[in-house]
Amino acid sequence: MRKKIALIGGGQIGQNLAMLAAQKELGDIVILDIPAFENICKGKALDLMEMAPHGDYDAAITGTSNYKDIEGADVVIVTAGKPREAGMTREDLLAVNLKIITDVAQGVKQYAPKAFCIIVTNPLDAMVYAFSKLTGFPRNQVVGMAGTLDTARWRAFIAMELGVSVADVAGTVLGGHGPDMVPLPRLTTVGGVPLTEIATQEQIDKLATRTREAGTEIVKLFGKGSAFFSPAWSAIIMAESFLKDKRRVLPCAALCQGEYGVKGLFIGVPALISHKGMEKIFEIKLTEDEKAMLQKTMTGVAKTVEETKL
Repeated sequence: MRKKIALIGGGQIGQNLAMLAAQKELGDIVILDIPAFENICKGKALDLMEMAPHGDYDAAITGTSNYKDIEGADVVIVTAGKPREAGMTREDLLAVNLKIITDVAQGVKQYAPKAFCIIVTNPLDAMVYAFSKLTGFPRNQVVGMAGTLDTARWRAFIAMELGVSVADVAGTVLGGHGPDMVPLPRLTTVGGVPLTEIATQEQIDKLATRTREAGTEIVKLFGKGSAFFSPAWSAIIMAESFLKDKRRVLPCAALCQGEYGVKGLFIGVPALISHKGMEKIFEIKLTEDEKAMLQKTMTGVAKTVEETKL
């Protein structure tokens, strides 16, 4: 029997998630949105089914507004929510998207209580916390997509700056999904060579700043809406690691219970994603400067989370 993937939110990220999940043949796919957008979801699902002969994949893809249709899902990826617009911070989104996440959490808790849940909705750090609190799911069952995307952006910008293959760039980004995230140049390599040995400090600082502001950069270019290709890919590789038990170590927003000196907050950390979900958080020995930066991002995350009043 095929696995079942529920995509909550049928917008730009949701439709790209559906296409990627189909192309990777991760399982049957349900695209769910509010009743006003049900026919759009059905249309996108049908379009993807009609693409299957060319895409050479087999998957049942459906669109709906009824949570009963996600019953028994193995993976739930939540993208539902208002997107950012130019001049809008992630925190500006909190009030409206918290209401949406509340409804989503109720539906998922009722119909897919065993699913591995990946939250993409912004402000990510607060929304994944809210979803976790509202569902009461164990920490291995709920993660936020952020760190995987932030690290992909960090790697991409390094490759672009140095004129090298992105496949040879390895690194990670810690902390919240916002302007205080913590890229780690000290632990970043290009073909095994430390970044600090092949890039100037000025270049590294510029790359770190661009990574922190990457989401805003795209929002400004679009004028309305936010990134959708890279967030979709980031969430799919997390889902794939769970569904195929690939045991990938991916930076994601995981619930820390003492790791990195954090307790009760979701922050971006390297985590093992297996068939058990978020199986383990790996701790990195940080320098004093890195610890200070992480403390700053944790303070920002805690402040945003407090606004949920959960």
